[in-house]
Amino acid sequence: MAQQLLMPKATAVWLVDNTSLSFDQIADFCSMHPLEIKAIADGEAAQGIKGLDPISNGQLTREDIEKAEQNDKLRLKLAPPKVRVAESKRKAPRYTPVSKRQDRPNAILWLVRSHPELENAAISRLVGTTKNTIEAIRDRSHWNSANLVPMDPVTLGLCTQIDLDLEVEKATRGLPPKPEDLAEEERLLSASQTENWVSAGAGFSSRREREEDGELDEAAVFAKLSSMKGRSDDESDDER
Repeated sequence: MAQQLLMPKATAVWLVDNTSLSFDQIADFCSMHPLEIKAIADGEAAQGIKGLDPISNGQLTREDIEKAEQNDKLRLKLAPPKVRVAESKRKAPRYTPVSKRQDRPNAILWLVRSHPELENAAISRLVGTTKNTIEAIRDRSHWNSANLVPMDPVTLGLCTQIDLDLEVEKATRGLPPKPEDLAEEERLLSASQTENWVSAGAGFSSRREREEDGELDEAAVFAKLSSMKGRSDDESDDER
């Protein structure tokens, strides 16, 4: 990728203010017209733009500027970058081994039936096929439709489970929940019900533990003694 000058107009402002370069030299370096450079020098253009030093950002050297100032015919060139950034490679289509290409129609049929929310582009990314093939399998116009059997692409090794889950999540984002998901939520206890159930269970178990350890509640003991005393008084009255 060809190196480009950072902020040409701001660089031109700095060169006009800090060097004795000609308008043609500055215009050639900044890819601008000499009349634009003259307007900057006259204060008619770029009045609110702050100058950008090309020496501090490594796009020019002080020696290059001094040589150009002594020779009007010399043209400035961008200094080579000190750090080179590798160009980003375009993402190529998913490669499918020759031995597994015959399984792609079965995987497409499985995706179409199991995940109807997936669009053709998502299926193409997962399996590595063309949109025409996917459409043919959707409308049963594929040349081998009668013999196709739905098969999980993860089991076939055409994609990973993580890739499949990501595509399904993207496709279902913002869609209303399915009826089976709502039924599953209805079967689950609410948070308050679960908390009450846990609290009740905890109270029952703690009471049972106290009884097993022989720790009796004082109120319960006195109540039991009172009932026994009342029973004995009734028996005495009957004997009389």
